[in-house]
Amino acid sequence: MPKRAHVLGRRALNRALLERQMLLRRRRIPVLDAVERLVGLQAQVPRDPYVALWSRLYRFRPAALAEPIADRRAVRMGLLRATLHLVTARDALTLRSVIDPVIQRTLHTQSPLGRQLVGLDVEELKTAATELLEERPRTRAELGPLLAERWPDHDAASLSYAITYLLPLVQVTPRGIWGQTGNSAFTTVERWLGRPLEPVRDPDGLVLRYLAAFGPSTPADVQAWSGLQTMRGVLERQRPRLRTFRDESGRELFDVPGAPIPDPRKPAPVRFLPEYDNVLLGHADRSRIISPETRLWAEVGWGTVLVDGFTAARWRLEPEKATAILKIEPFRTFSRADRAEVSEEGAHLAAFLRPDAGTPDVRIVRDGS
Repeated sequence: MPKRAHVLGRRALNRALLERQMLLRRRRIPVLDAVERLVGLQAQVPRDPYVALWSRLYRFRPAALAEPIADRRAVRMGLLRATLHLVTARDALTLRSVIDPVIQRTLHTQSPLGRQLVGLDVEELKTAATELLEERPRTRAELGPLLAERWPDHDAASLSYAITYLLPLVQVTPRGIWGQTGNSAFTTVERWLGRPLEPVRDPDGLVLRYLAAFGPSTPADVQAWSGLQTMRGVLERQRPRLRTFRDESGRELFDVPGAPIPDPRKPAPVRFLPEYDNVLLGHADRSRIISPETRLWAEVGWGTVLVDGFTAARWRLEPEKATAILKIEPFRTFSRADRAEVSEEGAHLAAFLRPDAGTPDVRIVRDGS
C-alpha cells in the first residue's frame, strides 16, 4: 500500500514560503546571491527591488544593488510572465531563452500588438530594430518613428512596443539606479553584456529553482509564477528527484529535498513588501500568504505589509513632503502589539527610503483617512 503523503496546512505553507523567501529572518548573504536565490525580483517600479532586498537582507544599503546594476552585473529585462524583472547578468543570459515562449505567446495571443504585425516580415522587423537599438539605446518613442519609416502602413507605437516582446532587451541605466532617473531606453542584452544568450534549454532547472524559493507547490503554481505551460509534465519527469506533500484540499505538492519547512507555530516578524513582489504572485492559490480581506493593486503606488506572515495592510510613502510620512492602511484591526511592531518597522523603512528627511512620521489610518 503506498505511503500517504504528509499534509501541509496553510500556516505550514506560509512559514515554508517565508523562510525560503528570507522573510522570517534577514540574511547575511551577498546581494546578487539573494537575487539569484529568489530567481529575480519584480522591477516594473524601479524602487521595488531595493525595498524587497531591504526586507530580506541584514543591513541592506542601496549601493549594494545600485553598483552591480551600474557595472552590468545585474540588469532589468522582461522575463517571468513577460513582466520587467531584475536579474543577475548570468540569469539574463540563461533564463531569457527558457521564458521566450511565454513572451511570444503574450504578444500574439494576449496583446492587441500581435495583430499589428499581420502582413509584416517579422524577421526583417527584428533585424531592423536590432540594428537601431545596438547603434544606441532608444526609448519606444524614439524607436517607433524610425521603424515606421520602413513600414509606414503600421502604427509606430505598436511596432516599438512589439519589439520589446520580439527581442531580448534590457532597460539601460541610469534608470533603475538608486537616486537617479532616466528614460525607459532599451538595447539588446547581447550588446549590453557583451555576451550571447545561452541556447534554448528545457525548463527543468528553472522549475527546481522555483521550488527551492517558493515550494512546496502544485503544477498550477509553477505555471502561474513562470507563465510556462505543461508544468505537470516537467514535474512528473523530475518526480524521482522530488518529495511530495498534500495540501488541506488534497492537491499534490512538489518540493525539492532538504528545503526548509519550519514549524507553523514559528513567529513571523512584520515585513514591508514593495508594490510588486513575486512572493505575492508566485502561486495559483495565493492563500498561503494573501489573507481574504486583502485588497491588492486596487490603486498603484501601494506596497503590502505582512503581519504574522500574511498580508494585513498596505503602505505608501507620501510624495514630496519635507518629512518622511509613511501611510499605512490596515485591512483588519491590529492588536496593540501588532500596531507597535508595524509602526517600528515602518519607521525603519521610511528612514531607509528618505534618510535625509529627519524623524519619520508613521501614520496608521483607516481606509481613506
